[in-house]
Amino acid sequence: MTVAELGKRIKAKDVSPVEVAEAFIERTAATEPQLNAWITQLPDQSRAAAKQAEAEITAGNYKGPLHGIPVGLKDLFWTKGVRTTSGSAITKDFVPSEDATVVAKLQDAGAYAFGKTNMVEYAYGGSEHNAIYGAPKNPWGLDHITGGSSSGSGAAVAAGQVPIALGSDTAGSVRAPAALCGLTGLKPTYGLVSRYGVSPLSWSLDHVGPLAHTAEDVAIAMNAMVGYDAKDPGSANHAPEDYLAGLRGDLSGLRIGVLQDDFIWDVTVPEVKAAFDDAVAQISALGAATEAVSIGNLERLAAAQFTITTAEANTYHHEMIQRAPELYHPVIRRRIEAGFFMPAAAYVQAQRVRALFEERYANLFETFDLLVAPTTPSPAPAANGQGIRLPNGEMPSRETVRLTRVFNPNGLPAITMPTGFSEQGLPMAAQFVGKRFSDALVIGAAHAYQQATDWHTRRPSL
Repeated sequence: MTVAELGKRIKAKDVSPVEVAEAFIERTAATEPQLNAWITQLPDQSRAAAKQAEAEITAGNYKGPLHGIPVGLKDLFWTKGVRTTSGSAITKDFVPSEDATVVAKLQDAGAYAFGKTNMVEYAYGGSEHNAIYGAPKNPWGLDHITGGSSSGSGAAVAAGQVPIALGSDTAGSVRAPAALCGLTGLKPTYGLVSRYGVSPLSWSLDHVGPLAHTAEDVAIAMNAMVGYDAKDPGSANHAPEDYLAGLRGDLSGLRIGVLQDDFIWDVTVPEVKAAFDDAVAQISALGAATEAVSIGNLERLAAAQFTITTAEANTYHHEMIQRAPELYHPVIRRRIEAGFFMPAAAYVQAQRVRALFEERYANLFETFDLLVAPTTPSPAPAANGQGIRLPNGEMPSRETVRLTRVFNPNGLPAITMPTGFSEQGLPMAAQFVGKRFSDALVIGAAHAYQQATDWHTRRPSL
């Protein structure tokens, strides 16, 4: 069930939070040996939290649609008294003394931590999986990747182990696993959701967002997650909104730019393009005015995103990697150590490119309310390391985030939603992108699309 469906049944007392917890615990026990979606499971803690929620609701203290709902947490969200490994050997025994702000906010809304999901080490990868804790498997095809770096969160929600999970998105690490696992995933506007207590990859690029089955579930989560936090230097002091109130039944009156850049289409496989074209036709049928548009020079913005990540990741890991380099996976170690050789001039130039695109995006959003593009260039690549097969060659599977990374440097909200399935039965997806703080519009547009389609209702036969 979706979060919205569960919430309604819990509120009506048709089902108890304890029954919900037991159902997900049983489902996880049955499927986890195949999936490896979790680093730390919390069945006893979940049962205790569910009993508390049931007692609160019985006493008339119902807190809203997240009350009694279990949430999966990517294992870089701090959890008081529960280890937070960040997928790494170097922090495998770290036990925080406090919760991340967003975790505390979800708990205030009545939700609870179901466990800590598997992830790429320190979130530094779009597809490579964790050699320490093992590779999560895609529920739609166990021999395919889930995408990264929020790989376990994508697998757990898609398999029905938990109804919603949190991830972090520096280049696409919420949207890519959501897309490859047939889910809805949101990268909110930069700073809208606090990152305090979330192990960083790149301070100026990191976003926190939910992965769920529907845009409605994303709206429910956002109502609890958003809020200014003085402990996060990047936190935005934005007026509260009701994201559920922003849900809409059609797209009438919206102007939507359909991205045509070669940067996107030179690497997008035919199946994804066909599904995307069908999605655009549906978007038009829902009343939107669609028009082809190109941003231009996206390869420069992608390079800037990569440069900024490299420099900022090295800064965070500077002392740890010099003290114990052998504790890092060799691939992640090389990426971090590359920052030692990053000239200051390269970082400054990357920031100049970022500023250039700030103006370019602002100009685009004077004409368009939203942009739409594919989320990933292909369905989930095989887990055998062969990469993404293109008509004219092959691209590393890490490039599943190629089409998402260009919306991170300027902090734009972006949501991915399923748009179909490949011949192999693997999900395909598109993403809506809006101007800063148009998150309600972005979520609402995805909801309207989902009211007219059923891709988001399908579940893997696992």
